[in-house]
Amino acid sequence: MTRQQEVTPVWPERLADIDSKVEAIELPEREIDVDQDEEWCEVVVSGERRRIRFHDYEDLFQVPGLYEELFYERLGCCSPSYISNLLDSVVREYGESPQEFRVLDVGAGNGMVGDELSRLGVQSVVGIDIIPAAKEATGRDRPNLYDDFRVADLSDLAEVEEERLRRADANCLTTVAALGYGDIPPRAFAKALDLISTPGWLAFNLKEDFLREQETSGFSRLIRRLNRDGFILTLCYRRYQHRISIAGEPLYYVAVIAKKLKDLDGELIDSLGSV
Repeated sequence: MTRQQEVTPVWPERLADIDSKVEAIELPEREIDVDQDEEWCEVVVSGERRRIRFHDYEDLFQVPGLYEELFYERLGCCSPSYISNLLDSVVREYGESPQEFRVLDVGAGNGMVGDELSRLGVQSVVGIDIIPAAKEATGRDRPNLYDDFRVADLSDLAEVEEERLRRADANCLTTVAALGYGDIPPRAFAKALDLISTPGWLAFNLKEDFLREQETSGFSRLIRRLNRDGFILTLCYRRYQHRISIAGEPLYYVAVIAKKLKDLDGELIDSLGSV
């Protein structure tokens, strides 16, 4: 039997179909050199060992506690609390309060950001994620946290889904640790911004590489365009350590807090294509 066969046995199609319990999480040797998008670990769940790529959220979310243990306990991720607290600080500097917010939490995952927003006294939160397992994990781990949780693709949003989201009358958009690796492309991000009211608030983070002039994901150009053309006004731009890599190296992200100043037009959103 090869090593690959040892670490990737045939599991049930859904981990939830077995009595899922995390027994061990093993990170690779620190000498390994892989991009953040290719990071992985080996997990023992109910006696079965499997290699899981960090961005395979369907697998991560199906096992209670795995996401939190891996990213927050082992790798020191602080982004949900960091972004929420920074939003709170900036908003209060401008004489407003998070308690007045109705938040659209995009890329909501299993509810970590929603949890932090609730601690700030946010009035209501609607979650959106493209992955059904995220909604299931939130309902399992943090029931009643969101006023609503929609599974939807913001790059190709159905009209009936858009109408429902607009009825939430959100005046704040949050998206944390979900941009830049194809999880939420620029078009989806712009559509999310379009769904909140004007004026409104915006809080997001992005790996610093994706905001450099030479980056190819389109976020650098989009953020510059939104500022240049007066759609948003960036009020806070702060570099911080998001977490460490599997090699123990710091991963730096940029936190952005901004105000939405005017409605987006269809031409801008259409210009971003489908990805």
